[in-house]
Formats: sequence, structure tokens, C-alpha cells
Amino acid sequence: MRVPGFWSFAARSFSLQFPAAGPLCCRLLGPSQATRNMSSKRKMDHLERTAGNNRQNALYPAEVRGIINESETVKRLRIAVPPDFSFKAGQWVDLFIPGVEKVGGFSMCSGPGLLQREGIVELAVKYAKHPPAHWIHTMCTVGSQVAMRVGGDFFFDPSPSDPSVDLLLVAGGVGINPLYSILLHTSDLLHRNQASGGRDFNIGSAHLCYSAKNTQELLFKSSIIAACLEFPDKLSCDLHVTQQITAVDSHLQPFINRGRITEEELRSHVDLQRTLCFLCGPPPMIETLSKTLLDFGLPKDRILFEKWW
Repeated sequence: MRVPGFWSFAARSFSLQFPAAGPLCCRLLGPSQATRNMSSKRKMDHLERTAGNNRQNALYPAEVRGIINESETVKRLRIAVPPDFSFKAGQWVDLFIPGVEKVGGFSMCSGPGLLQREGIVELAVKYAKHPPAHWIHTMCTVGSQVAMRVGGDFFFDPSPSDPSVDLLLVAGGVGINPLYSILLHTSDLLHRNQASGGRDFNIGSAHLCYSAKNTQELLFKSSIIAACLEFPDKLSCDLHVTQQITAVDSHLQPFINRGRITEEELRSHVDLQRTLCFLCGPPPMIETLSKTLLDFGLPKDRILFEKWW
């Protein structure tokens, strides 16, 4: 994929030096840091907010190959990237858009397996007036040219020699994106284990707790349920709706809970020795649930979170 002149300029203009990617997963902002960011009178943009995170140095040209209406408010982009593009399940990209001054920051909702199979990564972006999101919803078309740089310390990337862990994935709204990537990656690793007779990875279980306003806003629900049905002894989910007005479709009913994610539900999926918890959603939700998990006795270094403003 040839790098046009614009992206050569962008690479020079935005090329910053960042440390190499970290280990299995990350421990993000502590409470004092998060409070400082949230209380700032001027809303920080993506590059400021993530300045302390690890990033790759490379800026990759990319092309939009598909646009899907994931819900009434969310568009999913299928983006073709060069062969040497790589990322870990749960990471995000800096999205550079021609003619848009602000740089977007969006978690990938696809897994590394789709990248390996098709050379595609996917982003699911909710409508907002923030320029990058607004461009995606109002101006982006198939064939649009963008550039992306991978970053983030919130990821799940086990090695074959790592001991198994049980994942607890907790998502609110579009916070599902990186956790869906992690769930897809776990499913891909389970498929690899099936093919190898269990010799490749030590995979424990993964349980997803996911809350949204209504079933229409529960992104990826059909494929989440399909993955859980394919590996019922390894993958499971509880889907929550907080403002559902219409009746829930019959095929979704076994998986749907009305109301918010509860302490009791979380407690039933926490093993103090085995659980590794990933949280992503609105800051108030993350702060409340992080405290709940700490109160259960789950060690702080096993509670990993990403806050999206």
C-alpha cells in the first residue's frame, strides 16, 4: 500500500517517540490521576489524554472498505491496512483523517485473527459532534483514505507458556469495543486449541457482563451469543438493558437482564486466585465497579480498566 504525500507529511508531523509495547496487559490510571483528568475545565483531547500510554512509532495508511450500521447511533468501519500492521486485542488507534484537525482515538472491535485472515481491522464509532466521530457518521465513504497508529496498554495477549486465567469482562455502552476484541481473540485461541488438541494455549474461561440502554444498543450481541453457545464450558455472558421499553426478542431473552450490573453478579464470577478483570465504559461506572472488585478482595493488579470520555 503506497503512502501518499499527505501521509508522509502526517507521519513527520505526528511522529513522537514512545516506549515499546508492554507485557500481557496494563494497569491504567490510578484514582488520583483519573480525578485530575475528569475535573479539568477544558476537556482533554485523545492525544493529550493518552500521552503517557505506549504507542507504536509507525503511522500506517489505511482505506475504508466497508461501513455497517451497527445500531441507530453506531457505525462500524471495516478498514484495510498494510501487511505489517499489528495490534493486541483491546488496543486502540490514533485515527488521522484528511481535513480534520483533531485526531480520533477509537478502540478496535475486531480481533487480531480477522487481521491475520483478511488484512482488516474494525472500529465501531458512536455518533458525536467530536470532529473525528462526526466525520465518520457524515462524510466517510467506502474508499476514504485515513491513517492509523496503534497504541494502548489495555490488552490481552497471552503466550503459550502463560498459566491460564479466568477473564471477567465488564462493559458499558460503546466500552464493549476493546472487550469484544478480547472475547474474539479468546474464541480464536480456543479454536486453535481445538485444532492442536489443546497443545497451544492455556485458556481459562471468559465471562462478559455488558450493559446498554436497550437491546438495539447492545452491539455485537448476536455474535457474542454465538461464541458463548459454541464454547459453553469456556465462554458466557450476561447482557443488561437499563431503559428497555419494547419487548425483548425471544431468542435474546435467555441472555437479557433488566437493570444495571449488580454486585452479586460480579461476585459470582470472581475467583481471587484466577480472575483477571477488564473494565471499559463511562468513568463513573468504572470507578464504582473497580471499588466493588477491590472490596471483594481482588488484587488491584488484576483489575484493568480503560475509561472513555
